[in-house]
Amino acid sequence: MRLLWLDEDGRWRTKLRGRHVLSDPRLNRGTAFSYTERHELGITGLVPPAHVTLDQQVARVYAQYQRQPDDIAKNVLLTEVHDRNEVLFYRLLISYLPEMLPIVYTPAISQAIKSYSHEYRRPRGVYLSVDHPDLIEESLCATGMDDLDLIVATDAGAILGIGDWGVGGMRIAVGKLAVYVAAGGIDPDRSIAVMLDVGTDRQSLLDDPLYMGNRHPRVSAEEYDRFLDAFVNTVSRLFPHAMLHWEDIGLSNARRLLDRYRDKMLTFNDDIQGTGAVNLAAALAAVKATGTSLRDHRIVIYGAGTAGTGIADQLRSQMLADGLSEEQARARFWALDKFGLVTADMDGLSEAQRRCARDPAEVADWRHDSEVAGIGLAEVVARVHPTILIGTSTRSGAFTEAIVRQMAAHVRRPVILPMSNPTELAEARPADLIRWTEGRALVATGSPFGPVDYDGVRYEIGQANNALVFPGIGLGVVASRAWRVTDHMLSAAAHAVAELTDTSAPGSCLLPPVEKLRQTSLAVAAAVARAAWDDGVARAGPAPDLIVHVRQLMWQPVYRPIVPE
Repeated sequence: MRLLWLDEDGRWRTKLRGRHVLSDPRLNRGTAFSYTERHELGITGLVPPAHVTLDQQVARVYAQYQRQPDDIAKNVLLTEVHDRNEVLFYRLLISYLPEMLPIVYTPAISQAIKSYSHEYRRPRGVYLSVDHPDLIEESLCATGMDDLDLIVATDAGAILGIGDWGVGGMRIAVGKLAVYVAAGGIDPDRSIAVMLDVGTDRQSLLDDPLYMGNRHPRVSAEEYDRFLDAFVNTVSRLFPHAMLHWEDIGLSNARRLLDRYRDKMLTFNDDIQGTGAVNLAAALAAVKATGTSLRDHRIVIYGAGTAGTGIADQLRSQMLADGLSEEQARARFWALDKFGLVTADMDGLSEAQRRCARDPAEVADWRHDSEVAGIGLAEVVARVHPTILIGTSTRSGAFTEAIVRQMAAHVRRPVILPMSNPTELAEARPADLIRWTEGRALVATGSPFGPVDYDGVRYEIGQANNALVFPGIGLGVVASRAWRVTDHMLSAAAHAVAELTDTSAPGSCLLPPVEKLRQTSLAVAAAVARAAWDDGVARAGPAPDLIVHVRQLMWQPVYRPIVPE
């Protein structure tokens, strides 16, 4: 029996009464309930007598937020608001998005993930266990959702730069979903977060008596695949229109899952495709600033994992669109992993790494670095003279002064993108990069950094946050009712972001500011929807005024009318 649902006019209809009304964050509005609603819903006397507006509630909670002593306390407060009153949470988040995005998402979310089992207060999302695959359908149906636009799923195998954190990974899925809603206007009532609990290899979690996940190591590849197939098949059957967003999937599985399912269902991996698109956007903005075509850049990627190879694929795809052959495009990339420069004779390379691998004969006389047992970053930079240097290694300080100065000695406007997060894992800090290059570097980072003042110029540091693209991609999919996410749609997202930047002034930012995230998502969504129609993967027909159409689809945090049943 349904107790709470939305009717065709966007009104809540509910059979809930009394404290059950206050316990549902979708319905609860606390002191914003009118006196008539309090009477009809049986909550008279269960909240203080004052009747306040949503804006007044936002002001009160923001004052509480400002009094919190640190970021984790702020995260806990916002989580409590989210669990109590969803509309209030999103109105607050949207009102203070630049300030709160780092709290509900990266970098503060990493600490919340680590302390998940100890700070646990209330469940959110759907928890699926590899030990009980027979409960997948029952668990998804327990949400009460008849149809969905978006599912954010993680196995928590590679959380940000902090690795495997088991069931705590639910926090990254919930955080990602919050950004979809706040930045992209995705309807939270048509979205869910899913934790795919396949165990954990982190011994400290297995030894922790308070750990709340499956208390065993991660399962074998065969068992993992059976579980994922069961999950994907069930999702496809129950929610055929939903985009399945893979988040922080373990390194050995992320690319494999994307390749396995992308041509069979509506799916998207933010760590591969979103990271690639936002880095392409930064590179396209740098192209405007340097005057050098992307096809003519030499690109070194330090960190040839999921994110790094995803970036390489996206940049290479754009080079192909610009007229290079596959062989010519591959020749513009040098990638390094923990063993040094990736070469074709290495064992155990993924297909994505092979696309970046160099011919061993080409580098036979290059100096090897004893620390990595292969050819290190310093030697690659000295030999290649890269024009773009991208970091996805999670190795703090890897872009040393010597390496950066070597790069800058041969390039007029070096493009340096230390993408690793959280902040303490960044390959370099913008202030150092600006100083080491005498202000010539074009810099964007994965974590937020403040502006840098150097030689009378203020340099605004763009954050290459995936939030610039993935909310708009999701909204564009909803607007077009796309049944696939194509490479053209990802490229369209990157170009839309790059077109929003003006790189002509000294110190100008490579990427749009977080303050304009909803406007950025609107532009991205329109571009993605248009690309979906061009690619023939849209179920909905083109809208006469695309921007107006997309804007009207964006969910707004307002209290809906309530109809007691």
